[in-house]
Amino acid sequence: MDQRVAVSGYFDAVDCDITEFKELVGRQLDPAAVPHAERVASNIPIYRVADLQDVLRGTHSRQRLMAEWAKVLMDGAGVLILDGAYADFTAIDQATEIFNRVIEAEKRSTGGGADHFAASGANDRIWNSLQKLCMASPEVFATYFANTAIDAVCEAWLGPNYQMTAQVNVVRPGGAAQQAHRDYHLGFQTAEICARYPAHVHELSPVMTLQGGIAHLDMPVESGPTKLLPFSQLYRPGYAAYRLEPFKQFFEEAYVQLPLKKGDALFFNPALFHAAGANISSDIQRMANLLQISSAFGRAMENIDRQSMCTVLYPVLLERVKAGDLGQAELEAAISACAEGYSFPTNLDSDPPVGGLAPETQKQLMLRALGERMSVEEFVDALKTQSSRRLF
Repeated sequence: MDQRVAVSGYFDAVDCDITEFKELVGRQLDPAAVPHAERVASNIPIYRVADLQDVLRGTHSRQRLMAEWAKVLMDGAGVLILDGAYADFTAIDQATEIFNRVIEAEKRSTGGGADHFAASGANDRIWNSLQKLCMASPEVFATYFANTAIDAVCEAWLGPNYQMTAQVNVVRPGGAAQQAHRDYHLGFQTAEICARYPAHVHELSPVMTLQGGIAHLDMPVESGPTKLLPFSQLYRPGYAAYRLEPFKQFFEEAYVQLPLKKGDALFFNPALFHAAGANISSDIQRMANLLQISSAFGRAMENIDRQSMCTVLYPVLLERVKAGDLGQAELEAAISACAEGYSFPTNLDSDPPVGGLAPETQKQLMLRALGERMSVEEFVDALKTQSSRRLF
């Protein structure tokens, strides 16, 4: 398939060509395309933040740097490294202490958080580390996020007024690698749901978020830093392709891993094929604060009380379903106009993606309830329980 065109207007497994993918990711990054980078390693441009301080302070020079970063993320390697994003480790160390306390407290209370794309066990996860750090120590938070290089790369991809979220991931010695994947939004949908989104949405999804990670300690390759496949974000059917065995196998043959130093930061296009590596070290507790930054534009125009709407609509739909007055397509159309059809944002501590990549949505709950012929009272209770799980 010519990857410039989706003939049906949609992407699924039949549109994926491993030969075309190999050719696409087989290119080399021209160092001349990244003039601000100190060096290029394995097709990944590395920027020494200490050398960019004057650039970051100038309006026009900062814009030129951000334009370069946006070009890297969109049309280039799809990934970049900020070498020495933190010159002073004080806030890193203080945040690490806080995160370790949170991990132990959450293990005692809940047993720890579920993880995307990897089996739980050796991995520890803190959902919403952003808010938990801020509430535990606003002083540390202020120093930690008063980082002009990180701010600039976020703005380079998403524009101003971006929305920061973060999740800490700790992979202990023996922790297994993740599966190769793409990230939020479409990367967190099942293959079946992903295939229902038109091709142009596959292109839109990556520009809605930016993935990043801050190294909280030195990460040599044996500790399992992120496995990356430069240029793979360019493959248009990639949200279907990463789930297929030929693409998984090729990723394992072709990925690159670069060591990170404490205080370094890694940023990449969420459509880049990537996976956390296996920690085969004997004593490194690999900790990264994973940043997931969203566009300011990912908002509806109005605030809607969808829970109340679902509560009053359900009895009407239940009666019509029982009477056979609504077909499945008409039923789904009515529910789509009423219920929340997306799992996020949510409180992943109490509403984790157990058994899948995303929690059940209001729409899915409503369809399930109608299919099971739940009583109105049972549905309202289930809806209230679901809503309470989503609150922090």
